[in-house]
Amino acid sequence: MPLPLTRLSKLLGLLIALAPLPATADCPMPGEWQRDGQPVAADVLLQELATQRVVLLGEQHERLAHHRWQLHTLAALHAHRPQLVIGLEMLPREAQSALDAWVAGELDEATFLESSGWHDAWGYDPDLYLPILHFARMNRIPLVALNVTPELRRRLADEGWEAVPAAERHQLTPPVPPSPDYLGALTEVYSSHPSESGEPGGLERFIDAQLVWDRAMAEGLADASEDAPLVVGLMGEGHITHGHGVPHQLDALGITAQRTLLAWSPDQECPPPVAIADALFGLGDESRHEPASPMRLGVMIVPDPAGVRVARVEADSVAQASGLHEDDIISAAAGKPLGSPGELIALVRRQAPGTLLPMEIMRDGEPREILARFPAEVP
Repeated sequence: MPLPLTRLSKLLGLLIALAPLPATADCPMPGEWQRDGQPVAADVLLQELATQRVVLLGEQHERLAHHRWQLHTLAALHAHRPQLVIGLEMLPREAQSALDAWVAGELDEATFLESSGWHDAWGYDPDLYLPILHFARMNRIPLVALNVTPELRRRLADEGWEAVPAAERHQLTPPVPPSPDYLGALTEVYSSHPSESGEPGGLERFIDAQLVWDRAMAEGLADASEDAPLVVGLMGEGHITHGHGVPHQLDALGITAQRTLLAWSPDQECPPPVAIADALFGLGDESRHEPASPMRLGVMIVPDPAGVRVARVEADSVAQASGLHEDDIISAAAGKPLGSPGELIALVRRQAPGTLLPMEIMRDGEPREILARFPAEVP
């Protein structure tokens, strides 16, 4: 079974989040843009970026500082190109109507999160992204859902493109083959997940699913760029580093006027790897200001008519310690019936350290109660 969307994106991000090293003059200083290893004035760089068709802003999904940097960069680019469009990895195409209604001012936050299926599709704390979403609504900047559902990604990877009618795959076209370096990076990610690496044919399906993901976002960006002077894509940094992933697929679609940007922290490799992105922005030490990591149950869950089904239990997780098993159906948590994975995710995120979350489950047709005990401190 391919890795879930959020886990894959996080693992890909780890490819460039190397062991902490002391900052040197070769890394961008806080508040400094750097290109080709040299400082570049912000106004010069942003004027150049505004002439591109697509600009990609990579992120580490749980880093608040990354989202603040994205917001500031979006504001600067918007000053140059008021008609820009923002593309989001976070939501599949099925959420486009919710994004349109949000930008039009028709939805409040809670209704938007429910209508878009945010918690089911993404799972990361929406508070990290809401300032960007509010910026888009305030300025009536169109938001475009770039992703596809995990179900479609798996179907294309498992059955092949010819087996899925074009209308059922949003008219997406097959990806071009990846570079050897990208294949090596994906193989490294796959091998780092022991529970996946022993499955026959698993690596090939894993790579195919990743290419579907990259291609879907590239085609979403390319389509949006036909009607906008500039499209800015927000996505996990693993999709853009070294020109692999989405930039590679954009090239194949004829979008050569593109640039990739990353935020760089003092605890990352210095000097940064050559050509990891077209430009880097230096962050200061934001660790003291990052919000605490939310509580995690440690499961992959999918919808089920009776609640949510446990598709996978992570090793050394709260779920494993609590006795949850694969294929358990969680029908209620904290006394509340569950109608979607997002409802359970929201409940887990609200748990205080050291507390218990009672869950009602069905296992082999028999009802049971599970008590999930969360650690006193978030690891």
